[in-house]
Formats: sequence, C-alpha cells, structure tokens
Amino acid sequence: MLGVYSDSPDATEIERPSSWFAWHASKIRPGSRVLDLACGSGRHALAAAALGAVVTAVDKDPAGLEVGKREAKSRGLEVTWVAADLAGEWPEQLTGFDAVLVFNYLDRARMPRIIDAVAPGGILLIETFLEAQKAFGWGPSSDAHLLKSGELPKLLAPLTILHGREVVEAVDNARWSALASALAQRK
Repeated sequence: MLGVYSDSPDATEIERPSSWFAWHASKIRPGSRVLDLACGSGRHALAAAALGAVVTAVDKDPAGLEVGKREAKSRGLEVTWVAADLAGEWPEQLTGFDAVLVFNYLDRARMPRIIDAVAPGGILLIETFLEAQKAFGWGPSSDAHLLKSGELPKLLAPLTILHGREVVEAVDNARWSALASALAQRK
C-alpha cells in the first residue's frame, strides 16, 4: 500500500497511520467517500486517498493542514482540506460518508454529530486515548480528552461495533499508548 507508512519512499513529513487503521484499511474501497476528522497533518486522510477513496480532511490547525497539502501534492493524491473548529459550527458538507475516521480526538459532546456523519451502511473507525495514558507521561492530561475503560461502546450507540479493543501498545518512537479503538457500522 504505497504511501501508507512513513518509511515508504514517497513519505516526507507525515507519521505512519495507526496500526488500527492499517488493520481495517480493506474497509476503505476505491471511490468511497471518507471523512477524516481532527486530521492534524492528514496521515490517515493520505492513507485513505492512497487507497483510492475520495477524502475530506478537517482540522482547525492551518499549519497541520498545510503539511498535509504539501504531502498530498508530493504523492499525487487528491484530498479536500477543510479548516474548521469541530467545537464550533460544522460545514454542511460533513454528512453521508462511507467511512469516518477519528484518531486521537475525543469530544463527547460532538459524538452524536460524528455518528451522524456516517452514511447508512457506512463505518466509523475511531481510536483515542484511555485514562491510563496519563501513566506514560505524554498525550492528553485532561479527563475531558481521555476515555474511561469500557466507555467507547456507549459513546458509539446506535452504531454496531464490529471490532473493538482496549490496549497498551508501542508507537513508532518507542512511546507507549493506552488506547480504545472501534470499528463500528451504521445499519
């Protein structure tokens, strides 16, 4: 999968997608509409575009979006980059997606809006930090941005969880992450 990992010859400034994304990348098909929320510099948006998806990537940080734009151009990928603060008013075009990607972002108050962005039959691929992350000394420190163990399935209702986990795993630079992950589907 060209362009999915940062050690591929076409990568420059973008970290590789999470293992959770890589495990479920087969769910993203050519031509599917994908929304990457709180995308940062777009590591998951770029990986989805490399799979042939039509991708919209949203983040409030213009600097991160610029990195993603440069990387997309260098890889010959098309991504629609949208600067928007998800805590505010959402752009109207953020509905009806075949796949919604949410990585390292948690806003409980916005979960119904995130779920609404998933089209019937579509999926939500989500992964974010658990409260146990505090023990590793990096990542979010506010309880508002950390999941309690067992909380994610409740936040994703009424979606059906197809695959989920809570795990502690190493990330690229030998740091540890305490994560909750889910692949959920709208029926």
